[in-house]
Amino acid sequence: MPLILVSSLSALPQVMRTYQPSHLVTLLSPEFMIETPGGFPPERHLRLAVNDICDPALGPCPPDEDHISSLMEFARLWDGKRPMVMHCWAGVSRSMAAAYSVLCDRAWRGAEFRIAREIRTRAPHAHPNRLLVQLADEYLDREGRMVQAVQEIGPGVIVEEGEPVELPLEAFGL
Repeated sequence: MPLILVSSLSALPQVMRTYQPSHLVTLLSPEFMIETPGGFPPERHLRLAVNDICDPALGPCPPDEDHISSLMEFARLWDGKRPMVMHCWAGVSRSMAAAYSVLCDRAWRGAEFRIAREIRTRAPHAHPNRLLVQLADEYLDREGRMVQAVQEIGPGVIVEEGEPVELPLEAFGL
């Protein structure tokens, strides 16, 4: 069953052991970037050095168009036979935005709200990074629907770190 897992960095070792993913996406600040886990194929590990900021004026390494295009190109190579893991520091913002973006890329136009609501149901703590979502919306030519959908679900329950979240594609009609 095609499945995207969203995880925090601290839960990543257990998630990797439990789910044996075929693809891994890391979204961490440059100074905290990790190496590819031992035994995992480096060509199936996308490492995006990006800070969790929503305004490029607020700091270095904000999300940008290159991050989104790299994410989309990488995710389009995933065949779904084994899970794809996406993680950031807490599993709340950057990785949730990345998962949302990949799900929208695989879905039909107009599914943005359904996908955002299903993420909220499965992850009450999800707070997708707004800038990543905006950039993905532009990249996928979704005419603001992705941004509106994330605004509609709100910021979520405040947590220090999210629990790993399973996002099976079939739950999103994909």
